[in-house]
Amino acid sequence: MRIVTWLFTNAVALAAAAWLIDGIRFTPQSAPTSEKVVPLILVALILGAVTAFVKPVLKLLSFPLILLTLGLFLLVINAGMLLLTDAIADALDIGFRVTGFWPAVGGAIVITVVTWLVDGVVGRDD
Repeated sequence: MRIVTWLFTNAVALAAAAWLIDGIRFTPQSAPTSEKVVPLILVALILGAVTAFVKPVLKLLSFPLILLTLGLFLLVINAGMLLLTDAIADALDIGFRVTGFWPAVGGAIVITVVTWLVDGVVGRDD
């Protein structure tokens, strides 16, 4: 059940980011919503894997910079995770695009806030 909740939370956050941020999209944009569900779930899985395996290493290596910026560098790390997810999805030809650094930063903010809200509504299985 925990994996389903986690996947649902990631998928909702990614959908919100794609809807709110101009530089984040699922392609083709003219496709009906029903055809975007599978790519959305696949990208949510990729983002979850990247966040689980790469992000802790980056946080450990950049700990002094995180302290120096009072945690704001975590936003850059989250944007990097979104860009890495874009690169992996592009390599797998899934149809998810992030057009640059600033859309990735905006998407990281949206994903963080939506994840926090959805976890509050659905409840975390810790």
